Amino acid sequence: MSGLLALLDDVAAIAKVAAASVDDVAGMAAKAGSKAAGVVIDDAAVTPKYVHGFEAKRELPIIWRITKGSLFNKLVILLPAAMLMNAFAPWLITPLLMLGGAYLCFEGAEKIFHKLFPHGDAEVEADMDVGDPVHLEEKRVRGAIKTDFILSAEIMTIALAAIPEGVLWMEALTLAVVAVGITVAVYGSVALIVKMDDIGLFMAATARTRFGRSIGSGLVKGMPKLMTLLSTIGTAAMLWVGGSIIIHGFDVLGWPVLYETIHHWAEIVAHGVAERFAGLTEWAVTALFDGLFGLVLGMILIPFVTRVIGPLWAAVSGRKPAAH
Repeated sequence: MSGLLALLDDVAAIAKVAAASVDDVAGMAAKAGSKAAGVVIDDAAVTPKYVHGFEAKRELPIIWRITKGSLFNKLVILLPAAMLMNAFAPWLITPLLMLGGAYLCFEGAEKIFHKLFPHGDAEVEADMDVGDPVHLEEKRVRGAIKTDFILSAEIMTIALAAIPEGVLWMEALTLAVVAVGITVAVYGSVALIVKMDDIGLFMAATARTRFGRSIGSGLVKGMPKLMTLLSTIGTAAMLWVGGSIIIHGFDVLGWPVLYETIHHWAEIVAHGVAERFAGLTEWAVTALFDGLFGLVLGMILIPFVTRVIGPLWAAVSGRKPAAH
């Protein structure tokens, strides 16, 4: 009997450890996922364009195909690569994060540049010509999965850097939870956004009350504004996150001047407001300067990427560079 009780005590102890481990994984996953928020918002804002021009019945199947490709990118390719890098070349994490941060700054600045100086893109305009729907769907899905790979690589690297060092399986499990959670959140949101206008049309046509019909009409009219808002938030988040990653990377690599200067300015401003707003003010000032740094860096990168990296990549891949 005493042996059975001892066994039950051992089982209970193991269960407590397992429960604590699950809580740790969930906590670390939430923290790591929040670090990648800027990339996630941009991913959610970018993806709906890939279903533009298709029949409504093809929208959700296309999003599901992209979702499966995103999970493959994260779980089959990027997660093992991230764990190997973390085990054998952890010194690569900060430079890769900074490279990804520079990409975010470039993407954010390019969106602002195109908004200020609009011009056509022959490749994009050709893609908008529906032509053969089956061929276009395959092309769009491949393009979306390629774009997702770049954003997913940044998400996974950011998440890995935010996970405290510990047991290998727990780090891998946390990263897997982040990968699945973010993918479900992004593409679930995209599916809802894409179908919201259809839901609005249905409500406007079939609702029994005037209030229900007005909600449906409001959804139809409001979706373009929501997409514009998402795009704006995504662009700001890219610049803020990208700038923050690079500034923090410089600090980690032994060049702390920029990081310490911004932190000092934020503290000065925070001391000038009420104590209950000090923390929020310090964060906002830091985010503002991180974003401004990201914008300046991104603008500097635009001619380099479009005139040097773009043509080089086109020469290697055999594809024509996109017009800018």
